[in-house]
Amino acid sequence: MTPTILIADDDPVQRRLLEAMVRRFGYEAEVVDGGQAALNRLALTDAPPVNLLILDLMMPDMGGLAVLARLREDKIAVPAIVQTAHGSIETVISAMRAGALDFVVKPVGAERLSVSIKNALRFDALEDEVRRMTRRVSGSLTFKDITTRSEDMARIIRLGERAAKSSIPVLIEGESGVGKELMARAIQGSSDRRGKPFVTVNCGALPENLVESILFGHEKGAFTGATEKHAGKFVEANGGTLFLDEIGELPLDTQVKLLRALQEGEVDPVGGKRSVKVDIRLISATNQNLIDLVKRGRFREDLFYRLNVFPMTIPPLRARRADVPDLARRFAARFAAEERKPLRGIGAEALALLAKYDWPGNVRQLENALFRAVVLADGDELTVLEFPQIAAQVDGFDVRIPPAPALHANTPVPEREFIRVEVRDPNVVRLLDENGEVRRMEDMEADLIRFALAHYRGQMSEMARKLGIGRSTLYRKMKDFGLNEGEGEGDEAAA
Repeated sequence: MTPTILIADDDPVQRRLLEAMVRRFGYEAEVVDGGQAALNRLALTDAPPVNLLILDLMMPDMGGLAVLARLREDKIAVPAIVQTAHGSIETVISAMRAGALDFVVKPVGAERLSVSIKNALRFDALEDEVRRMTRRVSGSLTFKDITTRSEDMARIIRLGERAAKSSIPVLIEGESGVGKELMARAIQGSSDRRGKPFVTVNCGALPENLVESILFGHEKGAFTGATEKHAGKFVEANGGTLFLDEIGELPLDTQVKLLRALQEGEVDPVGGKRSVKVDIRLISATNQNLIDLVKRGRFREDLFYRLNVFPMTIPPLRARRADVPDLARRFAARFAAEERKPLRGIGAEALALLAKYDWPGNVRQLENALFRAVVLADGDELTVLEFPQIAAQVDGFDVRIPPAPALHANTPVPEREFIRVEVRDPNVVRLLDENGEVRRMEDMEADLIRFALAHYRGQMSEMARKLGIGRSTLYRKMKDFGLNEGEGEGDEAAA
């Protein structure tokens, strides 16, 4: 979903100018005429969340500094850009100390405002991701750290909040990569076991001959190779939460012992002479249909009913496409910081591409796609060019790759063949013609406009702005060069 920017200014002319610029940049814009109105809008829970606040410093009812102070008091985490007609050093320092991310002087230029907005959104996404990762490591991750714009996902979060208030066993179902472990950590961080051990076990990755030892522990000398005593995952999680991922992969004989451990609250280490009492909160997860496994005799029915007390099914990412842009921006900000890339964000066309893709690998696949895109990026913004594999599978974003010549059955294949391939960057304009002479300005200008027409998909306003010329001039040049506006795919071309 496109970021929403809230503009608070008591001057109607300034509001209209800022709103027009923000919409031209590709963002959603909302306007209010005062500081209190801005606070009222930010407090709404049934409206789309505000991603950025552009705040006038001097307003009659409540000034920008007072609004920033209230945001801090109410713990409303929204980045703010302050603007004023008086750009003194003292004013800048006061605004920054109050919590503003940036400061612009009226009348702000379009380029300056665009850079400020991109930086603020990038900083907010990075700060949010760092905060989430820190809480995840410390065991204090909560449902407030799981942001969503999907009603289905919001319903699951509300279920998780209820589950966190008790010690009821939870079974989290969902496709691989949807974030089952993140949900389990949020349940732990919102419960009275917050900050206690959170032990994760991937049941599908356990060697079959060591499953019992890993889960319940073993004594020294209990079997060949047991040179030391091992406590086991149940004991490690004592007082906290044990998360059994891919629970459907557990062997049947281990399922019997797991059922006893859950019923009795104690485990029997391999080779041990006495049972060990444990106090754990159990959360299990699976990407399989456990009822089908029960019918096929691969999962114990009594264990299923013991685990399936509070089931939760996390929807796949394709069912909550509105979450894709926010997730993509967070991942891009984190990877850009890790890779030390000067990225300001993701282009609107690239976000539209990511939102249209089905993501069979869900959030994990999206995260890996953003990692690759950040590594590939050369500019300060991710574009469709950084997602060639995704673009090739989405209608309207074709990536044309010339097919390899077909070989007939009776065509002899040489043992070794050297082929000279000329690699030409499509983003580079040729300066010399076929005879080695400098090309005419008119020809180079035609190539540039032809490339812009394809790159911006026929969006004439965007083309004119990026080329630095007026729309009337652009139309005239296209007519002179014989270029057809209808070749683009933008809204204006369709009109």
